[in-house]
Parts: sequence; C-alpha cells; structure tokens
Amino acid sequence: MPQEVNLYLVPTPIGNLDDITLRAIKVLKEVDVVLAEDTRTSGKLLKHLAISKPLQSYHIHNEHKAVEQLVSRMQNGETFALVSDAGTPAISDPGFLLVREAIAAGLEVNCLPGATAFVPALVNSGLPADKFVFEGFLPHKKGRQTRLKKLAEEERTIILYESPHRLIKCLEQLKEFLGDRQASVSRELTKMFEETARGTLSELITYFTEKGVKGEFVVVVEGVS
Repeated sequence: MPQEVNLYLVPTPIGNLDDITLRAIKVLKEVDVVLAEDTRTSGKLLKHLAISKPLQSYHIHNEHKAVEQLVSRMQNGETFALVSDAGTPAISDPGFLLVREAIAAGLEVNCLPGATAFVPALVNSGLPADKFVFEGFLPHKKGRQTRLKKLAEEERTIILYESPHRLIKCLEQLKEFLGDRQASVSRELTKMFEETARGTLSELITYFTEKGVKGEFVVVVEGVS
C-alpha cells in the first residue's frame, strides 16, 4: 500500500488560470497547509478556485530557517502543498531544499505534473527538442563568462530564463560567446500578449531593441553544430 504523501509540489499556472489541473485542485483542497512563495499571489489563485486553506510564506529568504520546523510538522501528521508564484516549484524557484530534507527524514514527497515555462518555449522554438539543457538564469556576475564559455561547446539545445532588464545584454553575450546562432525568445507565455520571436541572435537583438522589452522571457538557442 502506498505511503501517505506528506509534501506535494503543485505546479500553478504561468499566466492563464485555466491551466491548473484537476488533480492540482483536488490536492490543494485536501492538504492542511499551502506553502507559498508569495501568499498574496497564491491567495488570489486559491480565491479564484474557491479554496480556503491556511497559507504560509515559504521563499528564498526564509527557506533555510523554515525547513526544520516544516519537516517536524510533517512528521507529526500535517500535509503540505508547496506552490510557487507560477510554474513548478523548485524550477528556478524555492523547493529543492525542502524536498531534500523531507526525503532524508523518510517522508513521502509527490510532485504533480503541470505548468512550467520552458517546455512550451522549447517546443514552440522550432529548434531540436529531443536533447536539451535547461540553465535557468545565468549568474549575474561571478561565473557568468565561465558559464557562457561552457555553453559555447554545448551540442544540445540551450534554454535560459531572463528578466526584461537583462534580455538585450543576455542576447548580446550569447552572440559574443556562442556566435550568431538560431534562437527564439518567448515572452508572457499563456498570457494575453504572448509572443515568440525567432531568428538569429542578431535579428532578435535588433527586434527587441526596436520593440522594447516587457514581460518574462524564455530564451532558446541552438547547440553547437
């Protein structure tokens, strides 16, 4: 008989609220507490779903302090759902530390399938999707050039997350270190102003310099030939 789950990781919509799964709704209704990256954002989602559950803040600034107490509460019988503001917890968001410690304590962890930004961006890019590497956000300063030099030798399709105020710099550095490769940039996925632009890195730099940069971005770049 399967062990009772102590911690669920529940993906939430990255934009369009209709992308929540039926199973995610069921789990959110059944757990004792919802751990949220931002309780205001998750509170709006729960209200939209007509779910009333205690919300507890769990984010990058308090996770190290919170983990021990949360694991203890799970051992005492409480069940938790961890959600991030958008997408799947632990993918460029808090979650890994809690999952690791819960497993080490012999607790049962279950991650539901669901929304994450890089999969539709990859599939929609037109670049090979059979083999790829997900890099998340590049280091802002220390280690950034080292990482770019390693990516220059990467044969698989490369996926990055980027914020609006760093997008142009990111594209320029990718061109500098990787060459003028084919790429795509997806922004505001599943939202009203969703867009995917495709072309060489040079073309994308020109496009977004002229158009302006708004939204959250997923950058997909072809691997080295």
